[in-house]
Amino acid sequence: MKRKGYKGIHAIYLFFFVLFLWQGIALVIDKSFFPPLSDILLNIVMTFWGKIAAHAFYSLRRIMTGILLTLLAGVPLGILMGYLKKVDFLFSPLLYFSYPVPKMALLPIVMLLFGLGETAKIVMIFLITFFPVVVNIRDDVKNIPQEVFYPVLSLGAGHFQIIKEIILPGVVPVALTSLRLGIGTAISVLFFTENFGTEYGLGYFIMDAWMRVNYIEMYSGIFILSMIGLILFVAIDALENILCPWRDDR
Repeated sequence: MKRKGYKGIHAIYLFFFVLFLWQGIALVIDKSFFPPLSDILLNIVMTFWGKIAAHAFYSLRRIMTGILLTLLAGVPLGILMGYLKKVDFLFSPLLYFSYPVPKMALLPIVMLLFGLGETAKIVMIFLITFFPVVVNIRDDVKNIPQEVFYPVLSLGAGHFQIIKEIILPGVVPVALTSLRLGIGTAISVLFFTENFGTEYGLGYFIMDAWMRVNYIEMYSGIFILSMIGLILFVAIDALENILCPWRDDR
């Protein structure tokens, strides 16, 4: 029997399991550097709007802007590279050269080009998520059997109609999967970049609390950053369920 549901629900179960495990370990070892989860949640409730909310907003805005830029640039490029051989021939060398380069190694160059402010952080998130989207979409389009295009070609459809009616709906799942793979790395990169040239962002908040030996605040920031990642994962699963209703969970 087929049933629909969000795959992200499994991530939620795992998330809460880790939280309960955390609470139990903290009560057993009773160390100041590993406070109980109950203390951390209480601190979040008491200080969220006064201290944490602004940092969470800046981090979330940077992530969402980088992802939006990836979708606007990566999806069309991946489709064109997979569908048109000339475009693939033109961009593949650049893609093969730049994709294997660790994106963190590009951080000094990005900061030299764009400064230490918002732009550099967004560009880093864009670079992390852009390449997986382009590569996976290109390969997915190339794997579409040519026979699929024959009926619409016989009706006189042009490239635009083929991309709109056949290719674009088919690449939505692989684009969302690529975003899932990139989000975790993007959050890690964001955490690192938020320690440069800013006083807002969860990366800055966490490291500042650590330097002040305020472990409750440090773990509060880590918890909120984890929640942002979880929310993004669940949101992508929900979006896939809406855009791809033919894909059923078993």
